Amino acid sequence: MLSRRSMLNGLIAAGLMPSRGWADVGAPSFLAAAKDGAGYALHGLSQKGESLFSVSLPARGHAAAAHPERAEAVAFARRPGTYAVVLDCLSGALKAELTAPAGRHFYGHGAYSPDGSILFTTENDFETAKGIIGMWDVFGGYRRLGEFDSGGVGPHDLRLMPDGASLVIANGGIETHPDSGRTKLNLPVMAPNLTYVSLSGEVLETVEPPAEEHLNSMRHLAVDSSGRVALALQWQGDVADAPALLMLHRRGEYPTWAMADGPRHELMKGYAGSVSFSGNGSQVAITSPMGGRLQIFSSDKGEFLHEVPLEDVCGLAAGTKGFVASTGLGGFHTIEDGTSNAMQPHKLAWDNHIVPIGA
Repeated sequence: MLSRRSMLNGLIAAGLMPSRGWADVGAPSFLAAAKDGAGYALHGLSQKGESLFSVSLPARGHAAAAHPERAEAVAFARRPGTYAVVLDCLSGALKAELTAPAGRHFYGHGAYSPDGSILFTTENDFETAKGIIGMWDVFGGYRRLGEFDSGGVGPHDLRLMPDGASLVIANGGIETHPDSGRTKLNLPVMAPNLTYVSLSGEVLETVEPPAEEHLNSMRHLAVDSSGRVALALQWQGDVADAPALLMLHRRGEYPTWAMADGPRHELMKGYAGSVSFSGNGSQVAITSPMGGRLQIFSSDKGEFLHEVPLEDVCGLAAGTKGFVASTGLGGFHTIEDGTSNAMQPHKLAWDNHIVPIGA
């Protein structure tokens, strides 16, 4: 007798089964990649950290992109990777595999257009060291549609803006090449920036750090419903000299740089791994797995509010009011009013990011 999963896979392969929504897989709030004893998987998680489903991955994952309607996700390899897999989260079927064009690699992040018809991916043209945003036709089986410049070097993260007509891109400024693994090739001249583009690739606005902070790589993004952007940075110089690791920005305005007082700031080890606004929007936080802590700031003025020690913490997303955070030790925590509360532990190692579904 065929198992339910085998039957579903057969129907999907034959094109006889309609696409199902996120409610059909338990209405998860988040996606997160993890490693367990059997290998790697992408999990759908509830607000309480319960794993509602898991789908096997061929290798270590980094981040994912959740389709706005279908129970479908793209899981990206850890950078520099040349593949991404499209997963049916109901059946566990591999729907498609994205292969980076010749001379390219992915940076581990992507975002869908508002109607879910186009997937945008951050990529590196490693022969010219130029950042690229790839465009993929979702309803056409994820065939390559085209591409445009990211507006900088080393585009890592990107997010759809609330207007539904533009993207914000964190150009890390770091040149890499698959032949050199994760070696950073251009530190003396690296030039990170935050770039806003239309969905067709027209550059709308660019924000750069001060010249003396050009080693502060712009890495990960969060966007609230009003269009305010939070940016997590990773300092490539001497840790003792690290400037602010959190930037807040709204288009047309000057950025706000946020950091704790000297001793607390130094404990972040010059590294912010993830960033998120709180569920109620009043706070913004960054995590440091190297420093074993997360720091929380006011989202309006960037004032330091709280520090929460949490070993090997990196994943971060908005909770019901505050935040949820994950660790490489299997922990999944709620963070409210500067206090961490552990939820159901998992016998696995969460990877870097928690991806909200529907954000």
